Amino acid sequence: MNSNGMKLESLLQSTPVISVLGGADVMLSGLACDSRLVQAGDLFFALPGLKENGIQFVREAIAGGAIAVVTAEDLAKSDLPSVPLVRVADARVAMADLATAFHGNPSSSLAVAGVTGTNGKTTTAWIIRHLCDAVGRACGLVGTIEYVLPGVVEPASRTTPESIDLERMLATMRDGGFKAASLEVSSHALVQHRVRGIEFDAAVFTNLTQDHLDYHGTMEEYFEAKSLFFTRLAAQTRKKGKAVINSDDRYGRRLLDKIPGVPVITYGQGSNCNFRASNIRYAATGTTFALEAKGRSYLVRTPLIGLFNVYNTLAALAATSVMGLELRRAIAAAATIPQVPGRLERVPGRRNFQAFVDYAHTPDALENVLLSLRQLAPARIITVFGCGGDRDHSKRPLMAAAAERYSDKIIITSDNPRTEDPLSIIRESEKGLSGKEHECFVDRESAIRRAVEIAGPDDLLLIAGKGHEAYQETLTGRHPFNDVTVTARAMSQKEVTGGAHR
Repeated sequence: MNSNGMKLESLLQSTPVISVLGGADVMLSGLACDSRLVQAGDLFFALPGLKENGIQFVREAIAGGAIAVVTAEDLAKSDLPSVPLVRVADARVAMADLATAFHGNPSSSLAVAGVTGTNGKTTTAWIIRHLCDAVGRACGLVGTIEYVLPGVVEPASRTTPESIDLERMLATMRDGGFKAASLEVSSHALVQHRVRGIEFDAAVFTNLTQDHLDYHGTMEEYFEAKSLFFTRLAAQTRKKGKAVINSDDRYGRRLLDKIPGVPVITYGQGSNCNFRASNIRYAATGTTFALEAKGRSYLVRTPLIGLFNVYNTLAALAATSVMGLELRRAIAAAATIPQVPGRLERVPGRRNFQAFVDYAHTPDALENVLLSLRQLAPARIITVFGCGGDRDHSKRPLMAAAAERYSDKIIITSDNPRTEDPLSIIRESEKGLSGKEHECFVDRESAIRRAVEIAGPDDLLLIAGKGHEAYQETLTGRHPFNDVTVTARAMSQKEVTGGAHR
């Protein structure tokens, strides 16, 4: 928060305003868009929503201490208590502009990388932060798993927070001595202008596969939403941001044609990539590959497993190069990348089989993880997966088809059913199967226990869908549940003599 506050009339110079009803000569001490979190002296933004409109909560916000309101609604001053009412064309655009100004444009004082794409955002952002920290450039993190700020690590409430929260976090990083920031940028955030005020040094595109069609409608609209991140780079005024694009991905290649005015660094396995991986070697303990970049060749070692993590590592090395890290030092730091929670995370346990937990909740992500596990030459792959409720129905049979194609045994169960009947979700998923033997358990813990029960020597278990999550969302709310904990407990309770192939 701006410790000295700011006059409303001064702050409003930062965004287009249609009208101001009431005097703007008030001193603001903070910003809020949730009426339940308003504090005395806050400027309240009444945002439009899918189910509710923030204008419904203006009186509650004022009762909580808000001393001015920003809205796109055409309200008469008589409709509200006596506080300044600022009307704008788009409340989210205004919120991003005013949050940036209120906090003194913190991104201009940090080297900032943003990562977008369907799969790989979390891991790539995680690696970027690790590489920066390892070479002495303290780096914050905002993403799906957690928010890392000076002196504090807090669980994430959403992948990309609202603009007022993002700008506050970046200001905290700046004021706390951090030199860099690594952010996951979701498609929802781009459409809703949450990162509008942030100037990026590196904007990373990982890939695009089917997801979030319940929100975007079509793959083309989903692609257009992701494209916003890169087309806006050209409009940056303080930084000449660079796009870091996976040119092996077909949408990545399309993206290259949409951003002619933006400097680009490509990565992948293609011969023309600026950061190119070759001679990839896989093992259960990690991956090695040759990197060709900046006219030289390097050997990269990473403890992460699988081809998709080669791409994530390439993206992070390219992004940190843009951020000013010396490539050789970044490559050395790649050898010590810590385990990313819930991303092909090995479950501890001394058994003659191995179990992994992964966040894969799209057909492409599940396929990539299973292909990576196949490269480890297991006796069998046993896959446990489910599909989320109240989300894109069309990907459910596709998830099942991917699991069937690359697994020897599949167990379908609940993910986060939310308000849907979990059994109906399972039945929709089963439509993607072509006949391979499978089992179904509505109870996720029972499904995991069954997978552990039938695991034999040199098998690999994949528990997919929830990853790092510490809860399960059902019709009755959120309940504690963690795949790693549940799997480890099942493994510890399994009889040592059990586990023959069945």
